[in-house]
Amino acid sequence: MANVSEDIREKFPLHSAVWENDFRKLEEELRSLQNEIETMDPRGRTPLHLAVSLGHLETVRVLLRHGAQVTKENAHNWTVLQEAVSTGDPEMVQLVLQRRDYLKASTALGGVPELLLKIRESPDFYMEMKWEFTSWIPLLSRICPSDVCRIWKSGACLRVDTTLLGFENMTWIRGRRSYIFRGDGSCAELMEMNHDDGVVDVERFNISQEVEDVTLESMQPAEQEVAKRLTTPIVNTYLDTKNIAFERSKSGIWGWKTDKTEVVNGFESKVFNVNNVNVVIRTRTEHLTDEEKTRIKSERNVLESLLGTVEQHISAQGDLTLEYATATNPTAITPEEYFDPDFDLGDRDIGRPIELTIRTQNNFPCKLWDLSKKT
Repeated sequence: MANVSEDIREKFPLHSAVWENDFRKLEEELRSLQNEIETMDPRGRTPLHLAVSLGHLETVRVLLRHGAQVTKENAHNWTVLQEAVSTGDPEMVQLVLQRRDYLKASTALGGVPELLLKIRESPDFYMEMKWEFTSWIPLLSRICPSDVCRIWKSGACLRVDTTLLGFENMTWIRGRRSYIFRGDGSCAELMEMNHDDGVVDVERFNISQEVEDVTLESMQPAEQEVAKRLTTPIVNTYLDTKNIAFERSKSGIWGWKTDKTEVVNGFESKVFNVNNVNVVIRTRTEHLTDEEKTRIKSERNVLESLLGTVEQHISAQGDLTLEYATATNPTAITPEEYFDPDFDLGDRDIGRPIELTIRTQNNFPCKLWDLSKKT
């Protein structure tokens, strides 16, 4: 790997040590620059993101020991774990996954006592949430999913009832399930009731004991979990709202149109249509074998084409692979090029060449209700 100049080293001390895979130097820098561990370089990567993309395993270990965030996203909205999976390295995935699961477990359990207190102090209630997907295509709405979720709250206990369980072979899987949570401060109980089969699964745990039992070593991921991540696509789904627009819904016939209003829970509500909201699904497959990629394509949901999904493919072709900095070809991009914010890398980047599919459902239908006054 090309040496980093003193000018770059001064501006980006942690990233420079990562680039050169000098984890001993990185340890020294972190003792005095701990607060800069989440600083981004000109390409939108933290030191941890850069280390993972370059495949520097020991450097990754050092950064994780010093508390580098594994859930942070880079400039392209990929998490550290997603970038680790893209390397195809099982040890890298295991290392990042272990740290992420440890932080999730310790954070979640640490907040349980306060959460139980807030639940107990809040008023008891019952509510229903209805959601459904529709389509302008005739009869398609009949096979789109919908459900009514019912929630009860009493003291520190919660119950949730639902009927939509999943989707398989073009069929929505239905069933009657209840999830009941009970907490009394030091202990908690979670019950899953299968009303169709008459089966109840109960999980009990002592909160204080669970917090003590959560250690980094106890969060060692199973080999099957690591293998599953390495044989499935990396998926990132988000709503694109940069061109969002709102307009009043109209009602009436024969050319006479007025602003539409509806009554929601006793409130007279203005109705707005939300336009230019797109659902974007990004899928990366560079870590998969050709056989796995073929299988994934055959399993694609045919409903996507009916719902107006637009697909775009971005992948490395031919000799483009040689333009990337990887473990076998680390000098394709020089430090001067990478750390210069004004230098245009074009299609080049560090790490494994990306294979990306972007699927966009344009103009995802949305509505908003403005609760203006009570009727």
